[in-house]
Amino acid sequence: MDKYLGDDDKTARFEAMTMPHLDAAYNLARWLTRNEHDADDLVQSAYLRAFRFGDGFRGGDVRAWLLTIVRHTYYTALRDGQAQRGDVSYDEELHGDGEQDDDAGDPAAIAASRDTCRTVNAALAQLPRAFREVLVLKEMDDLSYKQIAQVTETPIGTVMSRLARARKLLLAYLKHGEQDGL
Repeated sequence: MDKYLGDDDKTARFEAMTMPHLDAAYNLARWLTRNEHDADDLVQSAYLRAFRFGDGFRGGDVRAWLLTIVRHTYYTALRDGQAQRGDVSYDEELHGDGEQDDDAGDPAAIAASRDTCRTVNAALAQLPRAFREVLVLKEMDDLSYKQIAQVTETPIGTVMSRLARARKLLLAYLKHGEQDGL
């Protein structure tokens, strides 16, 4: 009986530690896989790995540790040929900031906002994976440079460089998209 209580304690500790970061894990997974269903599978696999090897967590930033596992799980699956590629579709609830503005009921404003979001989403999807990854971690998951360096296992200088290049490239894609009528 004590054996099972210990498992319940481990499960409860794991859930308390990781569940607050589920949205960040899913967000990273979605941008890595570029598909909602694959992102679900990736997060499930990553959480299973994190649970299985959670005893190896030695303190520190839980979110960065978990996102590192999500990233490693993705690249392992990609290397092993398990990952499928798909298009990224914009989900208003997932990517919206949740704030209501004064134009919330205005159909023209809603349509313009959705068009802008689609344009940004399409430009972001064009970025090379390494650039998209740091941009998502910084701008969407609000990680610090140090946390991003930990997750991506790269020096902070590389993170800053990639982030600067990603922003410039994203801006170029957006400008190009405006010219093409995206």
